Amino acid sequence: MDNEEFKESKFGKIYKVAGPLVVAEKMSGAKMYELVKVGWDKLIGEIIKLEGDTASIQCYEDTSGLTVGDPVIRTNSPLSVELGPGILSNIYDGIQRPLQKIAEMAGNEDLLTVPKGVDVKALDSDKLWDYNPVDLHVGDILSGGDVIGYCYENALFKKHQILVPPKGRGRVKEVMEAGSYNVKDPLVVVEYEDEEVEFSMSHFWPVRQTRPVAEKLSGVEQLLTGQRVLDVLFPSVLGGTCAIPGAFG
Repeated sequence: MDNEEFKESKFGKIYKVAGPLVVAEKMSGAKMYELVKVGWDKLIGEIIKLEGDTASIQCYEDTSGLTVGDPVIRTNSPLSVELGPGILSNIYDGIQRPLQKIAEMAGNEDLLTVPKGVDVKALDSDKLWDYNPVDLHVGDILSGGDVIGYCYENALFKKHQILVPPKGRGRVKEVMEAGSYNVKDPLVVVEYEDEEVEFSMSHFWPVRQTRPVAEKLSGVEQLLTGQRVLDVLFPSVLGGTCAIPGAFG
């Protein structure tokens, strides 16, 4: 771990380990649901309880090997997911780590477990997407949820729309032409309160924060799975929510 990247105030220390629950001390100033990195392997964890200068951390990886005194790094940001092109073409674990990419990095296509502390970007920042802007002009006003363009994701999602982040807004100052861009390249530049803000294909959103919506649409079409026992006995609506109990309850 490169400790020089972090200030001492960003560090806590492990006080106790009980399975996936880790209690850390010297965590004054930490926030509920803050993302932390636990131990020398930087295991992903989330603060679920604060008491005095101690924090109870739900660790989302195997905690074997952790011991009292190991460092806990605060990130000052909540557990978030990255949204953008590529998310509909990948298979992720519960904290949005791309399993195929991890297997390739480990050199084992049949990898059964994710290596501890592996740090892989959810979306490939090197991959180029064919971006097609909508009819935008300098001076137009944009706000959260507005469509600025689209790209081809895969055969199932042929028109992946690129949206302004929910908290984004401003007057358009520059619009990039159609072409190949990665998820971090600026596509639209706006001016808001005398500052320039760039919008790209992707943005991060806290997992515990509800996405704002203008209207909740009613389901009108059945989701057909092709499995008769599901489609007949347990029908689901397209765009709805359903749960399938598994080995973990």
